[in-house]
Amino acid sequence: MSQMPLPPARLVIKIGTSTLTAGTNRLSPPTLVDLARQISNLRTAGNEVVLVTSGAVATGRETLGFPQLPKDIPAKQMLAAVGQPRLIAVYERIFGLYGITVAQVLLTRADLDNRRSYLNARNTLSALLSHQLLPIVNENDTVATEEIRVGDNDNLSALVANLVDADMLILLTDQPGVFTADPRHDPTAQLISEVLTDEIPPSLWEAAGGMSSGVGTGGMVTKLQAANLARRSGTTVIIARGSDPDVLTRLAAGEHVGTHFRALDSAIDSRRRFLLAGSAAGSLAVDDGAAQALRRGGSLLPVGVAAVEGAFERGDTVRILDSSGREMARGMVNYRAADLTRLLRRHSDDIEGLLGYRYGDEVIHHNDLVLL
Repeated sequence: MSQMPLPPARLVIKIGTSTLTAGTNRLSPPTLVDLARQISNLRTAGNEVVLVTSGAVATGRETLGFPQLPKDIPAKQMLAAVGQPRLIAVYERIFGLYGITVAQVLLTRADLDNRRSYLNARNTLSALLSHQLLPIVNENDTVATEEIRVGDNDNLSALVANLVDADMLILLTDQPGVFTADPRHDPTAQLISEVLTDEIPPSLWEAAGGMSSGVGTGGMVTKLQAANLARRSGTTVIIARGSDPDVLTRLAAGEHVGTHFRALDSAIDSRRRFLLAGSAAGSLAVDDGAAQALRRGGSLLPVGVAAVEGAFERGDTVRILDSSGREMARGMVNYRAADLTRLLRRHSDDIEGLLGYRYGDEVIHHNDLVLL
């Protein structure tokens, strides 16, 4: 049976240090060139790609001549501060061979826990993708403390997949996928082709060397944690070996490589849970025309907003009330309450003139809105 190429999709690809260095203690230029070639082919085929990369600390260590340092956060921050600009410079040169412009995005967990920061990060990534740029994401290790660190780029990639509503998250590692046991110690270990159950079986967590409730520090445990998070946000997850020939190209062609984790929910359902989970910070009353537009799947524009209640900020969740005062929807606002009171009944073209800036034409984009 011939393979069916996958339709164009939004992909988050995470590349680990072991892949970038080809198992050595230095960056491997041939590996980076080959991965850039594959990503270029994916983009040419119509896919949108966000790259989450490790390697800043390893690059800093290589640059400084592999010094012996204490294994604490300040030492890691120092190595990351040295390595991060050099790593992005390497990416810039290599992707430039394929006519691809890269953009660096550094995140911490604080950027993703706070709604306004979350919205800013998502808008930035969306803008980069819409302009055919390649976002390269890494944790901002130079400033992250223990309290705001994600801790590993596997889980960071899952958070980014949620951030951009990715169709697929591909975790490239030094293993062919997830096994029934640790293949380095058990010759009878079998590669698991697919995980279809809602819960990742406890046996897989044990085989990976940890439990699902544990704090990941690297290895296969954090990849299972990432898969568990991303698939609940409506993203299919694949764990595969980054050194396999044309692994990304083969996946895009529909070949079954590595271990696949089935998405549990659609991105829309996942966002519905996110919006409904928190308490509303205020409300917007809309006219009948706006209510009808929302029910048809449209966005909420300022011309349709009749009244504002509450002292909410940009990125907060608010209730949307129809002309009879009934709650018809909830959504995440692009403008704070004080600004919206100046935009009532005004056209989107007036936003920048009234406020001096604009975050878009919409008060609430339809992707950030759920009908009740």
